Amino acid sequence: MTESREWALVVHEHDMIGEGPAWDASRASLLWTDIAGRRIHRLDPATGALWTRDLEQMAGAVLPRASGGLALCLQDGVYLTDTDEGEPRLLVAVEPDDEVTRLNDVKTDRAGRLWGGTMALDARPDAGAFYRIDPEGAVTTVASPTSISNGIEWSVDGSLMYYIDTATGRMDVFDFDLAAGSALNRRPFIRFDESYGIPDGMTIDAEGCPWVAFYDGWAVRRFTPSGALDRTIALPAARTTSCAFGGPDLDHLFVTSARDGLSEAQLAEQPHAGGLFVIEPGVTGLPITPFAG
Repeated sequence: MTESREWALVVHEHDMIGEGPAWDASRASLLWTDIAGRRIHRLDPATGALWTRDLEQMAGAVLPRASGGLALCLQDGVYLTDTDEGEPRLLVAVEPDDEVTRLNDVKTDRAGRLWGGTMALDARPDAGAFYRIDPEGAVTTVASPTSISNGIEWSVDGSLMYYIDTATGRMDVFDFDLAAGSALNRRPFIRFDESYGIPDGMTIDAEGCPWVAFYDGWAVRRFTPSGALDRTIALPAARTTSCAFGGPDLDHLFVTSARDGLSEAQLAEQPHAGGLFVIEPGVTGLPITPFAG
C-alpha cells in the first residue's frame, strides 16, 4: 500500500474509468465499476481479496440487491443477477431505441429505487435524461434533456436530492418525497469554481456535507450543507471520478479514478491513475439501501 499524509492507494487495477463506488454492508465489501474497461470489482478491505468480472457492455454502476446478487446498470438497461457470478437478466431497457446513449451514474434512494441518467457515448450535450427506475422495472423521466448525470445523493433527513449534470458545472437540488418517489422544484445549489476541475460523482456524510470528486481536479472536496467549500483533499490522480463511504463504521472514504485519455507522459507523472484510494476524513457516511428489485 502506497501512503501519503491524507490518502492511501488501496488497489490498482488500472481502471480506464473507475466509477460508482458503493459499500455493500451485507458483504462488508466495496463494489465499483470500470466503465470503459467493461468490468466490475468487489474488494474486501479487511483481507485485500479482490473479485473482478468482465462484462459485454459498459457498466455505469453496480449495486447490491436486497434479495442478494447485483443490480448491473449497463449500457442499454438494468440487469439483475442472483449472485456475483450469476447470469445477468434484463429487468428493463432504458432508451432502447437510442443506440448512442448509455446509463451512467446510478444510486438507490432509501426505499430501494434506482435514480440515474443516460449520456451520449461521445458525451455530446443534451442527449440524455435523468430517470427513476422502480423495483418492478417502471421507468419515470425526472429531468430532460441532460448531458452527463452524476453525483446523485440525498440529504440526511431525506427531504432533498442532490444532482450533478456535469456539463452544467454545478450541483442542483430537488425537493424530495420518499413515499411518493418524487423529485420536484429543481434549482441550482452550488456553482463550482472552474479551478476545481469538472464535477463528477459524489457522496454525503452524516453531518450533511456533500463530498464531490472533480475530474481533472486532482481532488475531492467537501462542502457545507449551505454550499460553502469546507475542505479539499488532494489525490495523486488528476481524474478522480467518484467517492463513497465504506468500512464497518462507514468512516473511510473510497475514491475511484480514471486513466482513460491520458498520454504516456501524463501516466508517467501519475502512475496511480485508475487506482482506488482511501481517505480517513474524520467523519462518517450514511449506509446505502440495496436495490429492492
